[in-house]
Amino acid sequence: MAVKIRLRRMGAKKAPFYRVVVADSRSPRDGKFIEEIGYYNPITEPSEIKIDAEKAKKWLATGAQPSDTVKSLLKKAGIIE
Repeated sequence: MAVKIRLRRMGAKKAPFYRVVVADSRSPRDGKFIEEIGYYNPITEPSEIKIDAEKAKKWLATGAQPSDTVKSLLKKAGIIE
């Protein structure tokens, strides 16, 4: 099973916020997921990023691949270099 760390869109129309989830790569964007590890709110100024570093590192160590956007969020949060 290929596991990805990616964003799940939540919120109202034109007012999105995202949850950072670990999911099977075959599941749909807002579908079934394994674990929620944080959230990202691009609407606030400055953008609000909260990711559980311990869980993120555990999933990265077990082979989960972050999406491009999640990779940049992890870098901003200081979880990966």
